[in-house]
Amino acid sequence: MKSLQLHKLAGIFLTVAMVGCTDLHEKVIDEVLGSNNSNPENAIAAAYGQMGDATFVDHGNVFGLQEYSTDEALLPQRGSDWGDGGVWRAVHEFTWGPDNSVVTNTWNNLNSGITKSLTAISSINNAQNFANKTLFLAEARGLLAFYTYHTLDLFGQAPYRNPFVANALVEVKKADTAINGLIKEVEAILPDLANLKEQNTHNGRFTKQAAYALLADMYLNRAVFKDRYATTGFNFLEAAVDNNGTDMDKVIYYTSLLIDNSQFSLESNYFRNFDIDNAGRPELIFVVSQDVNTLRNSDNDFAYMTMERNQKPSPLNRGTNAVCTSPEFYATWDGKHDDPRFSRHYQYADGTWFMNDGTDVSVPATSIVVASTVPWFHFNRGLLAGQQYGPKLLNGTFEMTADNRIKVSMLYCEKNTSQLMDFTPELNFDNPAQAVFTQAQINRGVRVFKFEFDPEKGSNSTSNVDIPLYRLGVIYCLRAEAYFRKGQTDLAMADINKLRTTRTREALYSNAPGTAITTLDEQSLYNEIGYETYWEMYRRKQMIRFGKFEATGTAKVVASEPYRRIYPIPQSAMDASNTFEQNFKY
Repeated sequence: MKSLQLHKLAGIFLTVAMVGCTDLHEKVIDEVLGSNNSNPENAIAAAYGQMGDATFVDHGNVFGLQEYSTDEALLPQRGSDWGDGGVWRAVHEFTWGPDNSVVTNTWNNLNSGITKSLTAISSINNAQNFANKTLFLAEARGLLAFYTYHTLDLFGQAPYRNPFVANALVEVKKADTAINGLIKEVEAILPDLANLKEQNTHNGRFTKQAAYALLADMYLNRAVFKDRYATTGFNFLEAAVDNNGTDMDKVIYYTSLLIDNSQFSLESNYFRNFDIDNAGRPELIFVVSQDVNTLRNSDNDFAYMTMERNQKPSPLNRGTNAVCTSPEFYATWDGKHDDPRFSRHYQYADGTWFMNDGTDVSVPATSIVVASTVPWFHFNRGLLAGQQYGPKLLNGTFEMTADNRIKVSMLYCEKNTSQLMDFTPELNFDNPAQAVFTQAQINRGVRVFKFEFDPEKGSNSTSNVDIPLYRLGVIYCLRAEAYFRKGQTDLAMADINKLRTTRTREALYSNAPGTAITTLDEQSLYNEIGYETYWEMYRRKQMIRFGKFEATGTAKVVASEPYRRIYPIPQSAMDASNTFEQNFKY
């Protein structure tokens, strides 16, 4: 066992593919397949590249486990589509097991990130006459902590092998005991990390500010890691790792470093954070940098998966009619549809607003897909319910009006042409315990158009949207929760109101800001955090902290048990090695 590599140990790791032609000074860390493990720049580029190689950008990885298990998202079977042996709906029905491919793929990709980070650390540490050694080594250690944290969060354990010791023994870190060491590790590298935009860094690099956000996240969830199966609540006010205040004091400290940093500011247009051209926006602290090119992977899934097949941003693109939100989450917005984060209409350059309410006749064809002459139709953003409207195809192109504008029509579902595309909040499965629709029911479910659909290439293949991992709005939520758990409700409400009143509606509604709230209790705080962070891979952790995860809901007719707060180690990993111990009750 001494000489086993991590990817060989579990029998499921991908071969560590190193890269060439790398310049970390650029926004894009260019990657090509190669085998030069000794080049430190190549090695750290591979570690960064794993973030955008499905792990944090594909719906069937971290997103799937963090969102499909919650009230924010589910992927039901729709007629003959999305059956796939029940793997998708199992995550929402809480019937997943060690053989579920969503669980396995996420484990594989996170562990590949750990492997590549360990390789980068070893390569950088062994490099001679390397000018960026201190900085790159700190970044590689930060990436290792980031991948490890997410693995511990989802699976309760993670592999590790000391990269500074040749032929070191493989270890298995357990969440309850490893979280303290992980916090110390990130705090230890802080002096060697660059501040954002210094030393040619950008928000796709692991900077001091990314570390502050990760530390706040770890401290907020530390109580859960230490007592995963608690039945009477979590001890959020435990002494911090260094005994200087409590966990919540540390959350407040690290989030305040970001909130008080003049580099960052909240977007008045909430959806700018998720636009195609969101690179470098002032709210984004740490992102997966995505670009449409042939040098690295990117993914359009967060927009593509929720769009119906007959919703076409261009004649060459479409959605896939899969993911929706639950009636429970949609109902939390009752009376709050004027919140600027709920929805936003698109306005074309000539002033035309797409209303999506049956009053639209046409929109201009002057918006063109990048690198083409193809017209681009822009759907509205946010939560879409009710009858949908948009362009139809006629002989492979958009149907046009006599004055050469894109004609807007009432839409029908592609796979059931007599079925109106009416996104209903109610799901009403024939069997309440199974998220299965007949072909006649495939229109059901409110859709989440939070991320902008990038139509430049294939429907789901690539995207220029940088995926936020930490952004300032999330940081305000972390601090508000920490204040609330310390009993400082007034400060918590101030942070929530900062989010509510900074966001504004579109000019169609006179750029009206959101309204402040006057009271705050635990339920309303939970709802407010959901309004700000939905669809961003945070909901599962929120539900666990607030004691909501076990509750019944759509396609979950029986309350779950605390052991479901983490996922099983995949059966393929258990079969390949006796290193891991299967999680409780799996």
